[in-house]
Amino acid sequence: MKRREFIALLGGAAAGLSLATSARAQPDRVRRIGVLTHLSESNPEMQAWLTAFREKVGQLGWQDDRNVQLISRFTAGRSDQLPVMAKEIVGLQPDVILSHAPPATVALQRETRTVPIVFVAVSDPVGPGFVANLSRPGGNLTGFLTFESGIVGKWLAMLKEIAPSLERVALVANPKTTNFDYFLHAAVAAAPSLTIEVVPNRVETAGDIEREIGTFAEKPNGALLLPPDGTVTRNHQLIVTLAARHRLPAVYPFRFLATAGGLMSYGIDHSVMYRQAASYVDRILRGERPADLPVQTPTKYETVINLKTAKALGLSVPSGMLVAADEVIE
Repeated sequence: MKRREFIALLGGAAAGLSLATSARAQPDRVRRIGVLTHLSESNPEMQAWLTAFREKVGQLGWQDDRNVQLISRFTAGRSDQLPVMAKEIVGLQPDVILSHAPPATVALQRETRTVPIVFVAVSDPVGPGFVANLSRPGGNLTGFLTFESGIVGKWLAMLKEIAPSLERVALVANPKTTNFDYFLHAAVAAAPSLTIEVVPNRVETAGDIEREIGTFAEKPNGALLLPPDGTVTRNHQLIVTLAARHRLPAVYPFRFLATAGGLMSYGIDHSVMYRQAASYVDRILRGERPADLPVQTPTKYETVINLKTAKALGLSVPSGMLVAADEVIE
């Protein structure tokens, strides 16, 4: 081959590569990203998480109303609307769907086995059959864990450290909006080493919460453990109020519950998780399959202690806990 022909061939290949790269960066059609959550659109935490998601999606080259469109549906706690909205979103033929929490993920999985789904705020994706295993999901779902079961032992240890006389812990959650048994089994396994009795409190409504916590508080040396749960989130102010009224130490899974007056929290930053989810959405939009994207586990947890609440409960926070805390609310 002559030198001039060789140079022309290289130039053609480079141009082809440039066009291919440009095509990946600037798709020739508007892609659709569905979003389904049981929370309310006006929920300030939900707004912050979706803002983090949109910002990261934008940084990855996907701009609202230019080459991508977000289709969001919020049930505001109405579980009966999840199947309706899941059907609606799937019917709009999105390229990928972001699903928040197990109930939304269950509803979407029932509607489609082909549309890619990236879930967040799920603690046990294997149990309900979202994925075959964490490293090779194998189907149309993948995503990001909120908590592994071992986190329950940490929550119980925090309660025992701040309240050494603790004997009983009520696990309060709604089995319809979280994997109750997943957290209960982990709590029962971890409790004996801390000489704690775990009391399951299955709730569905605000009335259930008030009744169950009131009954539990009739005996001394108790505390509350609140796993990640949509019902708990929606009724968090009631729970914080009841914990204060009955003088019950409580540990929560999210920072905003401690800043709202809860005693302490230990969990992940959801905004970080939503940004990570955006990276998976980007990879799927560019051709990768959920089946090949491993489910990611949290890499960092943050501890928040509300010192004002501790004082109101008559608790002295050990210095070691204060030093280890990421944030102390005075």
